[in-house]
Amino acid sequence: MKDYIERSSSSLFTDVMPANSHTAEQESEEEIPRQKVNILMVDDHPENLLALKAVLASPDYHLVCAGSGEEALKHVLKQDFAVILLDVQMPGLNGFETANLIKSRERSKHIPIIFITAINQTMENVLQGYNLGAVDYIFKPFHPETLKLKVQQFVKIYQNHNKMKQQSELRRQHELKEVNEKLKRTRFHLRKNEELARVIGETLLDTIVTFDEQGCILSVNPAMTRMFGYSEDDLLGKPMFHLMPGFSPSLMDYVKEMTGQLFEAIVRNKDGREIPVEIQIGEAQVEEDYLFVCSIRNIEERKKMENERKRQYDLLEKLVEERTQELSHANEKLRKEIEERKKMAEALRLSREHFYKIFQSSPCLIELRTLKEGKYIDVNASWLNHTGYTYEEVVNQTAPVLKLAGSDHLEEECVRNAEIQYETKSGVIRHGLLSTEILDIQGEKCILSAITDITERVRLESEVARLDRLYLVGEMAAGIAHEIRNPMTTVRGFLELSKSDPEHLMIKYVDLMLGELDRANSIITEFLNLAKNKVSDKKRQYLNPVIEGLYPLIQAEALMNDKFVSLQLDECPELYLDEKEISQLILNLSLNGLEAMSSGGKLTLKTYTEKGAVVLEVKDEGDGIKPEFLETIGTPFFTTKDTGTGLGLAICYSVAERHHAVIDLKTSEQGTTFFIRFAMAGENQSEATP
Repeated sequence: MKDYIERSSSSLFTDVMPANSHTAEQESEEEIPRQKVNILMVDDHPENLLALKAVLASPDYHLVCAGSGEEALKHVLKQDFAVILLDVQMPGLNGFETANLIKSRERSKHIPIIFITAINQTMENVLQGYNLGAVDYIFKPFHPETLKLKVQQFVKIYQNHNKMKQQSELRRQHELKEVNEKLKRTRFHLRKNEELARVIGETLLDTIVTFDEQGCILSVNPAMTRMFGYSEDDLLGKPMFHLMPGFSPSLMDYVKEMTGQLFEAIVRNKDGREIPVEIQIGEAQVEEDYLFVCSIRNIEERKKMENERKRQYDLLEKLVEERTQELSHANEKLRKEIEERKKMAEALRLSREHFYKIFQSSPCLIELRTLKEGKYIDVNASWLNHTGYTYEEVVNQTAPVLKLAGSDHLEEECVRNAEIQYETKSGVIRHGLLSTEILDIQGEKCILSAITDITERVRLESEVARLDRLYLVGEMAAGIAHEIRNPMTTVRGFLELSKSDPEHLMIKYVDLMLGELDRANSIITEFLNLAKNKVSDKKRQYLNPVIEGLYPLIQAEALMNDKFVSLQLDECPELYLDEKEISQLILNLSLNGLEAMSSGGKLTLKTYTEKGAVVLEVKDEGDGIKPEFLETIGTPFFTTKDTGTGLGLAICYSVAERHHAVIDLKTSEQGTTFFIRFAMAGENQSEATP
């Protein structure tokens, strides 16, 4: 099974990592600086922290000490740790509570925790530690080299995790750099195309005009007519302001400065329409005169094209920006997805590792089999130790190895704590509690079975039950002997007296002897009422009429002692009742309540329904029952009265049990209340139940 888990973990990591991850790791390995690893040690004894420091001392570790759970939580909030060594028994926050708080925090829930204790070594505490997310549970005194090796492994895991995270960040930066380079090249091409278009436009001049220093036109080329509508004769000798409004001889100094440069201007054609043009002026000197050559190009169409180009450029810039945002979002989404997959892979690995540790160290007999063929995949050490089989005799077998009794059809569905018997290799029959769970492992249905061996418990329960029966028989025999011996002694004494002097045997002595015999018979009758196998004659009827029928008798008894009785009877559904037994129960509780009260007290009989049950409530206003007597209430022959057999409440409990009812009580200095809860008719009742 361990090989199966390792193969699954390896395949999962192969699927998650990209194909070029190995190359990226080699390229960026030298760029990642090596840092000290933080290790948190938590113990309320400084000497234990000093011992841990001595064991784990290393130039690669930064050992952080905490003397309490609260101090440990502060360190976890400030920095990350590769592993936490946590003492279980500490004042204030103990180790389990501290681990629970660490695991509840998103940033620190993946930090491995190793519990170290010298006290809480029970399996219950160990399982509690694993349930809280611990990866190991070490008992003191521990082996220093073993602890050091375990910590080294967790440090390696932490370093590998950080290395992978940093490599992933470097890869992400490299990818962003490539995207930025592509964007720069795209913008460069756009600018280059725009500049080329502008240069080409500058070289395509349509009109040439020459003029002198006074700004008079000397010549024009034939393109003038096509562009402006003027003929050569219309412009020769005329000033330049005919073509360019605002041009004057005073601007010649500026014109000279603009020589060789290209600039734009607004000209007016023959019809008076203004035209945007592009002008380039060249200067030539003939002897002492300066001549100027003006190249004029109609850029009206180009202006339109530039405006359109600007609009398209703005649109392209917007598209590039949107695409850049999309790529950024996609990259962020990819990064988060990779991180989630890594977390899932790590969680799966830890889950499998925890399962394997629990599987092997569990005291229960655990086996894993395929559901279809019944082939044994794995069994744990407890299974082998209890059954006597070897691992090779069991694994890959398809026939059931254990002969289970009482487990028919248990493998068809999940069960919990089904009591079974199983036979070991040597033929010994043992008892156990079977629990099963259906699992899906690599697409195949499997069944995980766990047997808790209870052979010793069954033997002890049988022995305890036998001893309880013997003890009860002896106790009841002593009680009966004590209670019946008193009247028998009285009868024997009078008989001996009459034997010596028969003539003086008075009628009152005979009546006294008959009364004592009746008392002995009453004790035997009440004792028989305790029998659990007594058949009850139950009929479907209401409880309230039974109480109302007994009310005059209870009221008369109360009035004789200056006490009161109150009935508070709500409407209740029918129950299966034996009227005689229920009457005896009500009378016993009522008379006990009246005897417990002083003059002026009130006894309350109340009925109502609560949570699917009919409740009979008998409440008195006496002094209550002493706490030391509560555990013996209902025990045969136990009484606090000067007279009485101590069987009254025992009979009440016996009657309640035969009616599937439950008796409980509340007592205080203000009085005692008995609650008898009957299940409603049809719920766990029958018309005649022994």
